[in-house]
Amino acid sequence: MAIDTERVQTIEEIEPFEAAEEINGGDVVLIDTREPHEYQEAHLENGKLVPPGLLADEIATAAPDKSARTILYCRSGNRSALAAAQLQQLGYENVASMSGGIIQWQEQGLPVVAAHGMTPEQRERYSRHTLLPEVGVDGQVKLLNSKVLLLGAGGLGAPTALYLAAAGVGTIGLVDDDVVDASNLQRQVIHNTERIGMPKTTSARIFIEGLNPDVNVVEHNGRLDASNILDVMKDYDIVVDGADNFPTRYLLNDASVRLKKPVVSASILGFDGQISTFVPFEGPCYRCLYPTPPPAELAPSCSANGVLGVMAGTMGTLQANEVIKLVLGKGEPLIGRLLLYEALGTRFTELKVRRDPECPICGENAEEIPESEMGQFPDYDAFCAGAGGDRQSIA
Repeated sequence: MAIDTERVQTIEEIEPFEAAEEINGGDVVLIDTREPHEYQEAHLENGKLVPPGLLADEIATAAPDKSARTILYCRSGNRSALAAAQLQQLGYENVASMSGGIIQWQEQGLPVVAAHGMTPEQRERYSRHTLLPEVGVDGQVKLLNSKVLLLGAGGLGAPTALYLAAAGVGTIGLVDDDVVDASNLQRQVIHNTERIGMPKTTSARIFIEGLNPDVNVVEHNGRLDASNILDVMKDYDIVVDGADNFPTRYLLNDASVRLKKPVVSASILGFDGQISTFVPFEGPCYRCLYPTPPPAELAPSCSANGVLGVMAGTMGTLQANEVIKLVLGKGEPLIGRLLLYEALGTRFTELKVRRDPECPICGENAEEIPESEMGQFPDYDAFCAGAGGDRQSIA
């Protein structure tokens, strides 16, 4: 229905406190003209939700009496004014729009029916998330209840941790056995000059706690190995791989398949990066892509060959994006896809990757590990050394 813009300008507008007095006095039909996800976040008591796109079809059910006093509200007052004009064209005789919307209503200390599972402070902090239909209140609560383990608090772990913390991931575990060095600061943005010499897990925890007090940071100040990896991983939902060597990557892959934990894996070197998401038995595992490590000359370390600092930010934020999609159950994670990024040309290339039916870890003939042998792993150092390489291109 076309809206008469001149009529919009003459629509009766009332302040929130005036609307509250009328609502408390009774005999008022209160219409919420926002979208369902906005209504779910917070709404006025007894407000009937009629989204803008459905107003013409649903208003007769929500407000059958066209002569009754009808007050409409939205987020800031714009949509409700347009809706009020539309109602007048439909024959409603006593319509008003609440100026300033629910934002001004709350600023004046008037009560709302708030979403369960989130405090008022959290509703404000994550309001740009909850406005997204793909996230909403339910999705934000999922993030607040999620537990993510970051393997590495360096170049990739730093931006991933920052954005997961900002997004409200409730528990972030940090695994690293290194200390902050001046050479890290060109790309590892979670650390700073004052914290040189401090354990990276501690430095990262200090920053995250200052950014978002909702986040519980768990320090695992040490290196993952065959003796501890299952105990460390078992309490987390998702693992982010920013490991600095091939033995750890293969150990992580095999442990994640055993525990059926998703892994978001990325690596960077020079101006190039790559990322994929491994969800056990839904797509390939790391071994399906790389049955054996490449020779050392094909996988030098960043300390030997260098890395563009912003590459860590690019690939780390892509890792954070993958984690959020997995937590929300939305979008298309990079399962069965390897995404390559070349910074000098600003080019992305996507490669399809499939499970290897002969993979010794996730293939059709892979042997199930008995419970008594769950913690037993092969000698990955010998395996990687035998293949001619012991370093992964990382941050």
